Amino acid sequence: MSKRKVYIILAIIFILAFFAGNLVYPQFLKLPHFPDIPFKLGLDLQGGTHLIYEADLSNIAKEDYSSSMQGLRDVIERRVNFFGVREPLVQTQGEKLVVELAGITDPAQAIQMIGQTPYLEFKEEKENYQAILEKNTKVAESKEGEYEDPFQATPLTGKYLQRAELGFDQTTYQPLVSLQFNEEGAKIFEEITSRNVGKLLAIYVDGLPISAPVVQEVIAGGKAQISGKFTVDEAKALSRNLNAGALPVPIKLVSQQTVGPTLGKISLEQSLKAGILGFLAVIIFMILFYRLPGIFASLALGIYITLILALFKLIPVTLTLAGIGGVILSLGMAVDANVLIFSRLREELKTGKSFPQGLEDGFNRAWPAIRDGNLTTLLVAAILFGFGTSFIKGFATTLSIGILISMFSAIIITKTFLKCFVGTRLERVKWLW
Repeated sequence: MSKRKVYIILAIIFILAFFAGNLVYPQFLKLPHFPDIPFKLGLDLQGGTHLIYEADLSNIAKEDYSSSMQGLRDVIERRVNFFGVREPLVQTQGEKLVVELAGITDPAQAIQMIGQTPYLEFKEEKENYQAILEKNTKVAESKEGEYEDPFQATPLTGKYLQRAELGFDQTTYQPLVSLQFNEEGAKIFEEITSRNVGKLLAIYVDGLPISAPVVQEVIAGGKAQISGKFTVDEAKALSRNLNAGALPVPIKLVSQQTVGPTLGKISLEQSLKAGILGFLAVIIFMILFYRLPGIFASLALGIYITLILALFKLIPVTLTLAGIGGVILSLGMAVDANVLIFSRLREELKTGKSFPQGLEDGFNRAWPAIRDGNLTTLLVAAILFGFGTSFIKGFATTLSIGILISMFSAIIITKTFLKCFVGTRLERVKWLW
């Protein structure tokens, strides 16, 4: 490679580092029209509420478990976004739903946001409907025994709801809620009404019956009504909540945890302090053991840190303690790559090779070890991301990004710095290398 190409690549590297540095810390030069993008901090650094809900899938076919949980996740995410929560983390773990709301440290507020989302379902009469009613009457008179719900669940739930809006009964002018189901829900609704003509079809919200109209005829088109003794405000609230997302399955809160912003701030400060101290220790080690290459490796690592932080802002990546741990580990991988390259360079120079030839052979022979080590780490990170929980996924994400940038740093940036000395007097000063 000609010296001209080397200098062009070097200029591109510094320009890239300049813009990345201003993206990371725009207050330094205060360039006009330059975006000031904040870092996205996770629950453990910003503080917030961590909730775990358990879904009741007893009325769902096993093959529909995954789609029902995915629908539940989407509904809850829409719900908390409806209240203006910035970047909530909502994910499923088997039959559990994990909700992390960064910046919300009042559990009651977080629970209220999610708890206000109704579970809408339509139930049809059981085969022994009349017998159950008689039994319930006896229970009420004797006050012994347990009531039994005379209605049984159908496949039609809020999962298929497309729209809900306030309406009024044409005869009584009482407020009601009009429902419009999607195409799949319309088919299910038509099937249910076709087998229940002349029977009651009960509408339940959050497990409570609010209306039980008689099916007069088969209803096509997916339109239905929720009527009852509503006030206008109650009907408006119900339609608003249903539009925000009726749950496809009922959920129950099983765990809640609050992380205070003070604790998060302390954790962040300690993490940054550990990262800075580790980075300084690495720089000292590289300079003492590898002299001039160590100096340029340290500069390359500085550019590496700038690039990775800029990417975290642009993607954006949610930074957690585990994620910062992934960054620090990837920094170690970047140092490892430089150590392999410089060790091979020394060995090549000891055989009597010229500096340009030793530099090229040193990089070429170090590359297989760097490639294999980083690829296996990336494979492990992919497995962690696929099967891990939220914090593990954060670690895997930052580790993966860090490894990719570290390979660019070692193979492109460090190599370009060293190639600048080809043909200069310094290449003949053996103790520098």
